[in-house]
Amino acid sequence: MYRAPLEELRFVLEELLGTGQLAACPDLADYSDEVGASILEEAARLAETVLDPLNRPGDREGAHWSPEGVSTPKGFKEAYRQFVSGGWQALGTDPRFGGQRVPQSLSSAVAELWGSSNLSFMLCPMLTHGAVHALELCGSEPQQRLYLPKMVSGEWTGTMVLTEPQAGSDLAQVRTRAVPEGDHYRLFGQKIFITWGEHDYTDNIIHMVLGRMEGAPAGVKGISLFIVPKVQVNADGSLGERNEVRCVSIEHKLGIHASPTCVLQFGHDRGAAGYLVGEPNRGLEYMFVMMNTARLAVGVQSYAVGERAFQQAVEYARTRLQGRPPRTGDAQRLPIIHHPDVRRMLLTMKSCTEASRALSLYAGQQLDLAAFHPEAAVRIAAQARGDLLIPIVKAWSTETANEVAAIGVQVHGGMGFIEETGAAQYVRDVRITTIYEGTTGIQANDLMGRKIGRDHGAAVRALVADMRRELQVLEPNGDAPRVTRDAALQGIGLLESATRSIVGNMAAAPERALAVSVPYLKLCGLVMGGWLLAKSAAIASAGRGAAGKDFYGSKIRTAHFYAKQVLPQAIGLAKVVEEGAASVLEAEPERV
Repeated sequence: MYRAPLEELRFVLEELLGTGQLAACPDLADYSDEVGASILEEAARLAETVLDPLNRPGDREGAHWSPEGVSTPKGFKEAYRQFVSGGWQALGTDPRFGGQRVPQSLSSAVAELWGSSNLSFMLCPMLTHGAVHALELCGSEPQQRLYLPKMVSGEWTGTMVLTEPQAGSDLAQVRTRAVPEGDHYRLFGQKIFITWGEHDYTDNIIHMVLGRMEGAPAGVKGISLFIVPKVQVNADGSLGERNEVRCVSIEHKLGIHASPTCVLQFGHDRGAAGYLVGEPNRGLEYMFVMMNTARLAVGVQSYAVGERAFQQAVEYARTRLQGRPPRTGDAQRLPIIHHPDVRRMLLTMKSCTEASRALSLYAGQQLDLAAFHPEAAVRIAAQARGDLLIPIVKAWSTETANEVAAIGVQVHGGMGFIEETGAAQYVRDVRITTIYEGTTGIQANDLMGRKIGRDHGAAVRALVADMRRELQVLEPNGDAPRVTRDAALQGIGLLESATRSIVGNMAAAPERALAVSVPYLKLCGLVMGGWLLAKSAAIASAGRGAAGKDFYGSKIRTAHFYAKQVLPQAIGLAKVVEEGAASVLEAEPERV
């Protein structure tokens, strides 16, 4: 049974991150710790009582396709109605269209609760939110008036429609045709891997589709973005005739079975009516608005599954009787949590999840400052930091969550390999997170090229300097928090040296940087997680917040474990970054 980690979330939002900087943002002036706590409590209630009970049944039943459409598992439609009636789709969206403005950091914390309790369910609201965000920033005023109120309310859902069979992640190969017809276009083409591209939740789905106008330049510079509703929308907002968008099949997947992943066919006669968003040939730029929102959300959902896997593993370890641990002085069998290696596995799961959570919510706060802070210099710096962190959060959190879920199976032993225990579902569900919205390699390439290469490492150096400065002024109370701080500072030194190597290679020999881009990204996540856990341990050692003594003691122990058993991996990663490129480049492609 899932239990929302409210104390942990409040600690990160209120004590680790704090609302001081957000208080300077006029658009967030009504937000407070009390408001955030109230929202989290209500979200936890829905997650625990409605979404979690549907998670395993939904995995077993899955979504079903027929020529008439896609049906979701029993209970999902009713759960979505409760979700919408609670106003959850509106959280974090523009009040002009019926939304509730709250910080991204809080929205991400709420999204964790959805991801832990039912990842398949969470994906539909997540994609709708991304489509809403794209239209808020890039749509015309008439488009916003026509579509956003019902998308914000959840009456309609939204999708992100990029991938084609021949293109995969190479969007330069997109072939979907957009033929002009009066004030709109007719689209022809097939798209694959469209999450929640068809379902029985709502009467309409607003697809955000990448296509290519006739005569457009080749490659990514010729891609445009179109609104393609499942059902045409009249000028007064009422529904008209069915558009030429059909779900021709759904995929049979390793995990997230309750989430339909669709093959969509646009146009079988006249073509699917589509409406240009923004300017022609800037579609990829606009789609990245959605993609960055989704990448942060994927990082959150991955550690959310890790949290759920940890909760199940620790409960199993507390009740499973097996063996007699050494030096217990007890002849009776004890729960396996008394075995040192089982505790090591559980602490690995817990500490890595807490590090991922802290880094993800910190990234969300940077996006808040970038969007809402009144000072231009603060907005610019926060945007640069948020942009830097997005690929790290997405890739490192998802890779780490896969390890966490796998450890959860190991804690269960042979029973973890049996579907009835539920541990295997978390491994299957979380596996996709390293792949969709850009694989780990794509995130690492983004970090190298669009982030570090573009500013010659300025953003990462600024973050490293801030991390070091914050840790150097800490005065932790107790040996463990001090040891944790010192280990984090050592990790920062390794990251600084590795960054110099990467920046130099990006300028002189980019292929050398790309050959070690994933190890560098993992080094970033590992060290940044250590920085935030060291700060957490110092805060907990002071113990001045609302949490209890037991909670603060647990924070200190978990951070200390991370410093001693997880963070030392930075030594190996730094060595790979500085010395490992040649071993890749010397291997000829034909002889790998």
